[in-house]
Amino acid sequence: MKATFHGHACFVLERDGKRVIIDPFLTGNPAADIGPDKLPRLDAILLSHGHGDHLGDAISLSQRDRATIVATFELAQFCGDKGATSHAMHIGGAHEFPFGRVKLVPAFHGGRVEGDATGKYTTNPCGLVVTIGGKTVYHCGDTALTMEMQLLAGRIDLMLVPIGDNFTMGVEDAARAVEFVK
Repeated sequence: MKATFHGHACFVLERDGKRVIIDPFLTGNPAADIGPDKLPRLDAILLSHGHGDHLGDAISLSQRDRATIVATFELAQFCGDKGATSHAMHIGGAHEFPFGRVKLVPAFHGGRVEGDATGKYTTNPCGLVVTIGGKTVYHCGDTALTMEMQLLAGRIDLMLVPIGDNFTMGVEDAARAVEFVK
C-alpha cells in the first residue's frame, strides 16, 4: 500500500488501482501540496469528523468521482443530503468495501459539522482503522490521547497522529499514543 500526505490531516491510500482519501481539506489549505482538481479518481472518501479542516472537499470530490463518503451516521447523512454518495457507520462498527475494511474507533474532539447551521447533524468524531491489502492504517483524526487506543496494540502498521497541542494532542501525548498502539 502507498500512503501519500497532502497536508493537515489529508492522506491518500492506494493499492491495486484503488484510491481512498482521508479528510480531504485541500481548497483553502495553505499546507496542501495538491488541489482537488489535480487528484486522480477516488474510490472512497473517509471522514474523521465534520469540521471544515477535515470535511473540506469531500462533497465535491464525491460528486466528481461518484466516490462513497464513509463517515459517522449524522455526517454521512449531511453529505448525502448535499448530493454526495455516502455510507453511514457508527463508532465500533466495521464494514468491508471493495477497496478494503474500515472500522470507526473512538476519538475525543468536537462534533459540529461545517455548513450545518441547525446543529441537526452534530455527531461524534472518530478515528479510522483502514485495512487495505493486508496492511492496517490508524488515522486518529483530531483526537486527544485515549485509553481505547491500547485496544489496537499490535494490529497497526501505520499510525497517523495529530500533533498540535491546542485542538489535538501535543508531542508528549502523541508519543504516548504511539506507545499504546505498538
